[in-house]
Amino acid sequence: MLKSFKVMLVPNNHQRTRLFQFAGTARFAYNRALQKEREAHDAGEKFISNFDLRKEFTVLRNSAEYPWLKSISNNVPKQAIKDCVDAFINFFKKQSRYPKFKSKRRGDFNFYQDTDKIRITATHVKLEAIATSKRRNKQCLNWIRLAEHGRIPLGVKYSEPRITFDGLNWWLSVAVEFEPEKTQADGESLGIDLGIGNRNYSLVPSP
Repeated sequence: MLKSFKVMLVPNNHQRTRLFQFAGTARFAYNRALQKEREAHDAGEKFISNFDLRKEFTVLRNSAEYPWLKSISNNVPKQAIKDCVDAFINFFKKQSRYPKFKSKRRGDFNFYQDTDKIRITATHVKLEAIATSKRRNKQCLNWIRLAEHGRIPLGVKYSEPRITFDGLNWWLSVAVEFEPEKTQADGESLGIDLGIGNRNYSLVPSP
């Protein structure tokens, strides 16, 4: 059983700039994949697979045409492309409408973080490649402060970590899998302790 958790981020100016760059890259990758899928669909050609779209984007990323792509974690465009492919698959299954291009005007500012790279403490979240420098003091920029302490359970496996911008603030959302409530013979419920009430967490130094 999955339960979603959401907390507001408090990025500094440099981190905020990078978050917008990450969201812009995700939007760029999604729209590029969507354009290719639409062209293939309109021409009566076969559906382009997620693998082929990612492979093409990797070539683009390593080219001199878009040098800024190298400063963004490759997991960001990879997941955006998968989102586009999933949207087309849902369209073919008649589960959703024909996919639309993402737009700044519609507030499409979001991106994915790799579950193996993201780290969450009671006070901060570490995102991948916010700081491009490998110097230790620069690496602190990867840690973004959370507006509420202990909002997200620790020591658990996260899925679908997403960063979104609502026009005013940046937010982190994750899903956590846990066992459903068990019921005793007398009908009383046994809740599952996710640890959010425990404030004895180890903290990381503030960036």
